[in-house]
Amino acid sequence: MRHGRVSAKQLLMEVSLHSHIGQHPNIIEWFASGEDTHWRWIAMEFADGGDLFDKVEADVGVQEDIAHIYFLQLIAGVSFMHSKGVAHRDLKPENILLSDTGSLKLADFGMATMFEYKGQRKMSTTLCGSPPYIAPEILACGRIDKKSPHGIKYAPELADIWSCGVILFVLLVGNTPWDEPSSSSWEFQEYVRTSGRSTDALWERIPPQALSLLRGMMSVDTSKRFSFAQIRQHPWYTRNNALTTTDGKVRDPLSLATKMLENLRIDFSQQPTASQQQAAHGGSSMDVDGAEMTPQSASQPEVPITDTEWDWERPALRSIGSVAVSSTQPALRSDTAPASRGLYSDPLADEPSMSQFSQNPGVPLTLTQAARQFRDIVPAESLTRFFSHVPPQLLVQMLSDALHQLNVPLGPVSPNLHSDHVATIRLRALDGRKQSLHGEVQIDRLYFEEGELLDVRFVKIKGDPLEWRRFFKKVVVLCKDGVYVRDG
Repeated sequence: MRHGRVSAKQLLMEVSLHSHIGQHPNIIEWFASGEDTHWRWIAMEFADGGDLFDKVEADVGVQEDIAHIYFLQLIAGVSFMHSKGVAHRDLKPENILLSDTGSLKLADFGMATMFEYKGQRKMSTTLCGSPPYIAPEILACGRIDKKSPHGIKYAPELADIWSCGVILFVLLVGNTPWDEPSSSSWEFQEYVRTSGRSTDALWERIPPQALSLLRGMMSVDTSKRFSFAQIRQHPWYTRNNALTTTDGKVRDPLSLATKMLENLRIDFSQQPTASQQQAAHGGSSMDVDGAEMTPQSASQPEVPITDTEWDWERPALRSIGSVAVSSTQPALRSDTAPASRGLYSDPLADEPSMSQFSQNPGVPLTLTQAARQFRDIVPAESLTRFFSHVPPQLLVQMLSDALHQLNVPLGPVSPNLHSDHVATIRLRALDGRKQSLHGEVQIDRLYFEEGELLDVRFVKIKGDPLEWRRFFKKVVVLCKDGVYVRDG
C-alpha cells in the first residue's frame, strides 16, 4: 500500500471474496485475516507441494494422463468458485500450486470479482490477468477509448474458462499458444482465421480429442464458448485415466510424482532453445535491463500494456538464511539449506534435481524406494538447480559469460572465497513474451566427505515458472562444462 501497488479496497475485496468462496480440495483455504499497527495479514492453507509448473518441462509439457488429472482438478476448483458467484480473473501458472499429495490448489484471489449475487449478474470492465492467458475480450476492453459512452464489458466467468483452456494447452505442450490474443500476434490471428484449426506446429502436438475441447473453451465468440456442463460432457474430459480416482483425486501420489520427475530432462547436446515466437521471428532469448530496473526504464522494449497494469507486484519476499520464500511456497528442505549443512557421505544420493541431468531417463531407485509421499520424489522447491565441481571463481565467470550470451547485462560479481555462501546474482528481466521475470542465482558450498561441490539454485521471485525453467535450461546448457553429473 505504501508503494501504491495495492489499495485498502483491493485488500478488503481479496479477503472478502476468498473467505466467501469456502472450502474446496482444489482451492487454497482461507482461515483468517486481521491487522495491527504495521501489518494487514491473511492466514491461509500452506501449499506443501510448491508450484505445479515448476514440475512441467518447458517446450515439452507433461504426459496426457497428468495433464488430464490436473485439468479435472482445475475445472473442479474454478467451477466451485463460480458456483459461489466469484470469478478468479488471473488464472495462470504462477497461481496454481500443489498439496503434499500432488493435488492442484488454486491461489491468489487479488484479482477476483463477484459476478453474481442474489441472482443478479454483473459484467466487468477491469483490465487484469496475464497476456498469454487472458481472454481476447478483456484485451479489447482495455484498449477502447475510456471516454466512449459505449464501453465494452466482458463476462469474467467466461474469461476464466478461456484461461483454463490456455492452461490445458500449456500442460500438453509446455508452451503458450501466443504472446497475447490480439491482432499483433500472428499465432492468434492464424487461430482466428482457421477457426481454431491452426497450422502452427504446437497445435499439431495436441491430442485430437483435446483439440476439440480447446476449440470449445477458447471460442473467440463468447456466446459459443463452452460452459462447465459442456466441458464435463466432452469425451476428453470423461476419458479413462489410471492416475485418478472416480472423484478426481490422485490415485497414487508416488506414481504421479515419479512420472513428473521422469519428464524433466536437460539435453547437453542441444543448443539453448528459443520459445515458439522467438524461433519464428528470430527474436533474442531475453530482453533485460540492469539489476535495478524500473518498470518504465528507457532500455526496456515497448510492451502492449505495462507490467504494473497487469499484475501489481507481490509483497517483498522474506528471506530465511539465503533462501527466498513466499507466503504460499515452502522453503528448501532443511537438509539442503546452507545453514544446516554438515558432512555427508553422499548428499546427492537421492537429490531429485540430479535426475534431470542423467543420460538414462528415469528416477533413481534409491529415491523411489525411500519415498513415502509425493514431495519425497518431487520436492516443494523448484528443480531449477544444479551442482558444480569447478572452483567458485571459475563458476561465477561461466555463469556471467552465459548470461551475457543471453543478453543479460550484469555488473561485476565477486565470489566470496572464504564463506559458505559464495555469491548471489540478481536478475530482473523480460521473458520471451515481454513479461516480468525476476529472481536470483544463489551459489553456496556443499561439503561432503570426499570434498565439496557448489550448489547453484535459480530462485524465481516473480514471473511465469515455465519461462523461468526455460531460462534456467539455456544457462545450464551454456555452462555444461561446469555442471556436476554422475557417471552413468
